[in-house]
Amino acid sequence: MKYYIIAGEASGDLHASNMIKELKKLDPNADFRCWGGDLMEAEGATLVKHYRDLAFMGFVEVLMNLRTILGNMKFCKKDIAEYQPDALILVDYPGFNLRIADWAKKEGIPVHYYISPQIWAWKQSRIHQIKRNVDHMYVILPFEKPFYEQFDYPVEFVGHPLLDAIEQFKAKQDPEGFRSKHQLDPDKPIISLLPGSRKQEIKTMLPLMLSVQKHFPEFQWVIAGAPSQTESFYAPFTTNTPDVHLVMNDTYGLLQESKAALVTSGTATLETALFGVPEVVCYKGSFISYLIARRLIKVKYISLVNLIMDRELVKELIQNELTEMSIKEELNALLHNDVRKQEIEQGYAQLKKKLGGGGASIETASTLLKTLK
Repeated sequence: MKYYIIAGEASGDLHASNMIKELKKLDPNADFRCWGGDLMEAEGATLVKHYRDLAFMGFVEVLMNLRTILGNMKFCKKDIAEYQPDALILVDYPGFNLRIADWAKKEGIPVHYYISPQIWAWKQSRIHQIKRNVDHMYVILPFEKPFYEQFDYPVEFVGHPLLDAIEQFKAKQDPEGFRSKHQLDPDKPIISLLPGSRKQEIKTMLPLMLSVQKHFPEFQWVIAGAPSQTESFYAPFTTNTPDVHLVMNDTYGLLQESKAALVTSGTATLETALFGVPEVVCYKGSFISYLIARRLIKVKYISLVNLIMDRELVKELIQNELTEMSIKEELNALLHNDVRKQEIEQGYAQLKKKLGGGGASIETASTLLKTLK
């Protein structure tokens, strides 16, 4: 069968590549054409567009690149029509993919969606668009299935692909080499800092995170550099600052070596938990942005860990609650309070069970193929 896959981000490239790997086992004659990245191409898919050419973030940047985005949309539709796939598989990336789904449905192309847009957090009105245009939805968070069912739209919960991705990483990794590779102290324990990926949030979060460094002199502090930024961007935070280091393009290696982490909200909160690292979730934005977000976002928590657990397992310090003293207090508990450490450990074990225990790529591939046949 012929599969056309669209993933617009690095995470989508990773998860789609693992799905391709499993589809090839089940369908030896499978042919793949894709928008994605190096990992999908390495699995044998013909790469039409790299996700690097699709990454427009923020209202202003989208407006400035509107002609390019519309051109990409037009080209994508033409390319799909010429390829005539047996299935169009959309991977997250809702701003682009939901528009392609609308067109593909009208063209009679079966539309499959892997990794649901986070409409449960905001833009719930998109449910009507999804019901109309997406034939089959494969969700990776356990609470998404009942969310969709309340709108009379059945979906398949396949488990979270991060479980498999992290296990694959651990199987290949040599922990002994991480510290020497990045010139870190071989004996000093590590606190990792994951301050986000956008310049403005990093500039806001890193000074707050580093404000507590003086309270924990027995640790070395390591910043996980975002792929979207350069090493020079982080220089003001590391230059002439003892025990503050930067690691680029090796966040998983860093997490595997960490005793605790300070993490800005997002998928990173879940990745940190799946590595078993106790964490404090930190977020602060402009006052106006915060007010707008509070009005638009319809969930109780900002971290995926707490959303999945439906309780505050990891501490969330948001806006005015995020201070030097509050970070110090919670970090101290994670490092030195045995009761708190045990609570986190047990909670993370429950989290993995709720996420389905692995095998998301296999489940998605087999379910998708059964549907097509």
